Amino acid sequence: MYNDIFVDNNIAKNFCNPLDPEYKTFITWLFREGCLAVSNKILSEYHSSFSHSSSKTNIIVIINRLLIDGRLNKISNEVLKSFVFRKHVLKQLRANRKDYNHIKVVLLSDRKLALSLDKNFRNDVNNFPGYCAIAGNKPSEIPYN
Repeated sequence: MYNDIFVDNNIAKNFCNPLDPEYKTFITWLFREGCLAVSNKILSEYHSSFSHSSSKTNIIVIINRLLIDGRLNKISNEVLKSFVFRKHVLKQLRANRKDYNHIKVVLLSDRKLALSLDKNFRNDVNNFPGYCAIAGNKPSEIPYN
């Protein structure tokens, strides 16, 4: 079982030279014992947003470290495609369609934890029927450690 968490691209920006002590603590936890739940789509988003950052704490640096340590919980495209939302659930989702795969990554991860600034994404994760998932907009809102 992974000690994993999904981090949305809109949160990952806070990792580059973080000023907030809460993010500093979270990044330290990620480097030491944490694991990221990822998909090809979120990895692509990270890469396009942060590949030119020289920060020692940007998400690309963290991913490389986790990959070396074997602490990256990558959910395959095949598994994501096999997770189909029921029609009545689809009607209730508030997040953008492009975030549906991210919701699936959270629900298929071991700990079902997520960080995102997107209020609709957090609402969908927190209220998804049949799952006990938690999404917050800052590390103190989720039991990551």
